[in-house]
Amino acid sequence: MIESTGSLQHFLGMPVERFLAEYWQKKPLLIRQAFPGFTPPLSPEDLAGLACEDGPLARVVTYQRKKDTWTLKTGPFAESDFPKLGHHDWTLLVQDMDKWDADVAELLVPFSFLPRWRVDDVMISFAVEGGSVGPHIDQYDVFLVQAMGHRNWQIEAQPRHEPAFRPDSELKLLQEFTADHRWDLAPGDVLYLPPGYAHHGVALDHCMTFSVGMRAPSSAEMLVDFAEDLAQKLPEYRRYEDPDLKIAQDPYEIDAQAFARVEDALAVWQNASAAERRRWFGQFITRYRASGDVQAGPDQASWPQALNALATGHSLYRHPFARFAWSREPEQALLHVTGESYPVSPQDAASLCRQTVLAVADFNRLGTAAQHAVSALYAQGVYQLAEPE
Repeated sequence: MIESTGSLQHFLGMPVERFLAEYWQKKPLLIRQAFPGFTPPLSPEDLAGLACEDGPLARVVTYQRKKDTWTLKTGPFAESDFPKLGHHDWTLLVQDMDKWDADVAELLVPFSFLPRWRVDDVMISFAVEGGSVGPHIDQYDVFLVQAMGHRNWQIEAQPRHEPAFRPDSELKLLQEFTADHRWDLAPGDVLYLPPGYAHHGVALDHCMTFSVGMRAPSSAEMLVDFAEDLAQKLPEYRRYEDPDLKIAQDPYEIDAQAFARVEDALAVWQNASAAERRRWFGQFITRYRASGDVQAGPDQASWPQALNALATGHSLYRHPFARFAWSREPEQALLHVTGESYPVSPQDAASLCRQTVLAVADFNRLGTAAQHAVSALYAQGVYQLAEPE
């Protein structure tokens, strides 16, 4: 089965346990009316307005049919740019809309059966008739939620991991694409695609699609980052050494003894403890594909002033671009926030990850270590003071 119909009990058309066992990272699934009556929380005009501002990552993809060429432009755009695009064959895409709009972030709630640290963002695309970004492959899981209008989706039945791309486009479009399945999606329909499945979506009318994408760093990215993390902790005097050097038989040969010394020099990689690897990955994944700066404002109140404000009804709001996760340690937990780690209790780690707003009662329930962590995060701009509503 490659199609299902959503229900009030199971929006994926099946229990999430079955979805994870049979479809997640295994095969595509079209869910008809996963979100019946879905109404987008913002209009195309709202999206275009945001694309004209500094900060959001916005792109416009246009297709010239007669020349079979694709053009990519990045924002911010001017309001006058959009009328010039015409009524056919262009698409506006804006990344990280769950950080810019709290109502868009609500779309992530039904996907809470997935680890939150695996979710990257909600990208919104608006397309006029014929609008598309071309046939392509994503190397991560994605849920394509039809929010407005109608879009035709075509996909291949088998994944491809080393495709050939068109040399005339910076969009990494496929040189060859042969569709095995075709569907027209209406508002509320969802198409799930695992990594590596070629797909091609074309707007049938003015339409909006919300793409819930996952974070999937490559092994190469993780190896490089882990090596850099280890290297930062090595003293400068740790170098290749050969105090046991013998007279060289051939001065140009890198002999077996030299390679053995190299292995010794790199032993720090092999000897890294499980705790070091867990700490590194928590920092890496909460920093990976960071979409915006998180920093304290120039007029931010001091921490003692913030505590006094909390006591009078103010709250601490988490910066929408800050990423939280936590991991268990033998006697405590590590709270990972945007590339930093803080030792706290498991209960406090889970609570801080779950709560985006901290009132005075929430703060007072935290242990001393967690309160110190909140103080440090406040200084970095991860938490910001807000007046009572």
